[in-house]
Amino acid sequence: MNRFSFLLLAAFSVAISCCVKPKAYSPATGRLRTVALPTSSAQIERGRYLTNHVAVCLDCHSKRDYARLTGPVVPGTLGGGGAEFGKNYGLPGTYYAKNITPFALKNWSDMELLLAMTAGVSKNGKPLFPLMPYTNYGKMDESDARSILAYLRTLEPVQNTVPESKPAAPIKLAMRMMPHKARFQTMPVEKTGVEYGKYLVTMAGCADCHTRRGMGGVTKKAAFAGGTEIKLTNGVLRTANITPDPETGIGTWTKAAFIARFKTYDPATFKAPDVGDGYASVMPWSMYAGMSEQDLGAIYDYLKTVKPVKKKVAVFTRT
Repeated sequence: MNRFSFLLLAAFSVAISCCVKPKAYSPATGRLRTVALPTSSAQIERGRYLTNHVAVCLDCHSKRDYARLTGPVVPGTLGGGGAEFGKNYGLPGTYYAKNITPFALKNWSDMELLLAMTAGVSKNGKPLFPLMPYTNYGKMDESDARSILAYLRTLEPVQNTVPESKPAAPIKLAMRMMPHKARFQTMPVEKTGVEYGKYLVTMAGCADCHTRRGMGGVTKKAAFAGGTEIKLTNGVLRTANITPDPETGIGTWTKAAFIARFKTYDPATFKAPDVGDGYASVMPWSMYAGMSEQDLGAIYDYLKTVKPVKKKVAVFTRT
């Protein structure tokens, strides 16, 4: 069975097991029918931090300059959408990241935004292809989800009309049954250690890229072991093994080395050079580099607890 068939079968499996109409539930109040976005500067700042450096919404929803190392965001496109994802990512169809600035969202209600981000359905009732990680975002703390949306409302409007995505025909049919129930979780009280690291890893979607997929979902036996392929113009890029295997993963890395690997690309000090005849990783290094050392350390703590997988990955192969 090929990748397309896997995705199709998975989509129908989801259709059987999930409710068609999207809903969001809070552990404190039950089902949410309305939502009020925060207005305090502290909560909006939390949203800015999560949007830019943890959930990295603006990675996919901006255009990136892959002629430069780390693929920095093209000036003037922040949140404006238009990035294309298709066969180069092994996807059944062609998908465009939406404009998430006030230019495109001005007529959306706060509840419509919340359901799109966490339950996978657009304002017009159309389901979103799960390249949009709503299954991860639906596990946030409700306060973090609302802070992200409050921050998006403050973005500079980018006047960019994005083409409609074009899923392959069978997937288009199956997608009508994909929207699910978002069930927010309570953020760990301690903002360090394994549990908080797991919370951040889920929001950051580390497993989405660093795990090969089969039957439309991640291969649990090789979670975080890398190998997902992305076709570039001059070769094939593969995601790295970030399990704690000492030979092929990050098992010998210290916490300080892990944090330093990210902080190398801190946009405050790092100026991305041209890649020339090399390549730029799609990993949004400069965005994740903006995370606090405490949060990066918590992510490291969690990754050290996942199952080690001995799997050597050739990160780039020239074609």
